[in-house]
Order: sequence, then structure tokens, then C-alpha cells
Amino acid sequence: MSDPGHRSGAGHDWEDGSPERLYVITGGRSGSLASGELDLVTLIVARSAPRAGMQPEHAAIMRMCRAPLSVAEISAYLSLPVSVVTVLVGDLLAGGDVLARAPVARAQLPDLALIEAVIDGLQKL
Repeated sequence: MSDPGHRSGAGHDWEDGSPERLYVITGGRSGSLASGELDLVTLIVARSAPRAGMQPEHAAIMRMCRAPLSVAEISAYLSLPVSVVTVLVGDLLAGGDVLARAPVARAQLPDLALIEAVIDGLQKL
């Protein structure tokens, strides 16, 4: 009799974070062509819904990225290492399924001398 907590199928005895599972998910790759442009705060947004026959992890990324999510958030939601997520996102980028964009940069602080000049001008009014 099988344990209801176990998944059926070929990998039923794999732990979710096992090296074997991660190797299979990435096809044995440790990096992607696009991974150089991806970092933890790169925002990913899906261009469409997942296609039939997609790898389950790719489809999950496509579903969750209907609104922009960072690579770090995707990693957390999927409970996968960032290195694995960058490979998967790289695959989706190469296929044109998702877009990657750098997060909006914080505005640079104005020059301190300018602020002091404005304050001096206001005090003289």
C-alpha cells in the first residue's frame, strides 16, 4: 500500500530539493545564455499564457508572472534555488515567452548645494 503523501510516478522518492530533481529540471545546465542579464531584482513578466506541453516549472513561471515578479520572488514561490530559476527564466526569455526588465531605479538624490541654495532663497523671502 502506498503512502498518500508520496507522489506517484518515476520520481516519487525524490525530495523536492534533491540534486537529481534540480538536474532534471534544468536539463543538466548550470547557466543560460540570458542568465548574465538576470539578477535577484530583475523583473519578469509573461507575454502570454503557458502553452500546452510546456515543462511544469516553465508553465508555473508563466502563470505567476502575469504581473511582474522579481527573480528572487519566483525562486521563493517555486521553492527552487535562484540558479535553477535563472536557467528556467533564461529558457523562457530565449523563447520569447517572457520579458525581463531592470527594476525602476531610485531617483538620484539632488545635489546638497542645490538644496541649501533653495533653503537660503526661501528664508530670504
